[in-house]
Amino acid sequence: MQNDEIVFKYTFNISESKVKEFRVKVDKDTLNIVRDESENYPDWTLLDSFKCPHCPLDSSIVKYCPVAINLVDVIQEFKELNSFDECEVIVETPVRNYSKFTSLQSGVSSFLGMMMVTSGCPIMGMLKPMFNFHLPFATLEETEVRILSFYLLAQYVKWKRGGSPDWEMQNLSKIYDDIRILNHNVSRQIADLESKDTSINSLIVLNNFADYVTFTLDEKMLDELEIIFKELM
Repeated sequence: MQNDEIVFKYTFNISESKVKEFRVKVDKDTLNIVRDESENYPDWTLLDSFKCPHCPLDSSIVKYCPVAINLVDVIQEFKELNSFDECEVIVETPVRNYSKFTSLQSGVSSFLGMMMVTSGCPIMGMLKPMFNFHLPFATLEETEVRILSFYLLAQYVKWKRGGSPDWEMQNLSKIYDDIRILNHNVSRQIADLESKDTSINSLIVLNNFADYVTFTLDEKMLDELEIIFKELM
């Protein structure tokens, strides 16, 4: 492993004879996936074909949708499998390993979460600060606490550096609104591929986008957080 790269490995042990492995290299400075520039992608991954309505990328500069090209291998490798199939998922990171017996859908969801954030997509890239602390198989509650903590810590650093912090977390709501739009578009695009008889078990992929946090800091969430952090308040 090069010193300027972070390597993650996801292994899906579906049966004794069926194992899927994905080894992902991420640049330490940009936190973007390191790709083979000579790699060819199907036409459906072209930015003009897959683009979200709020995408800031220019198709005259960026040829392929960064999120779409990360779906190619996943779709190919899992197209003959059911999302509810049980498997053992092993995640190897530079600092520790994780393993869990779970559904294929849950394992793919964890993998796609990491892949999308490091894809180079500027919308998903807003979650890059969490990458070095990637937590596979995180629950909804764990994800909510992590993103809230990360965001508020970032605002504290901004305040200490003389900036104007967003203590009300209004921009965080905007970030997740943008992610919801992206997830909706990707789900629709994958469903369109299915309708074109591409032999994709789209349920695996579609369900993963629905797993992303719908961020709404309402009174119910505040009450739950107050219980968790009462000793610190």
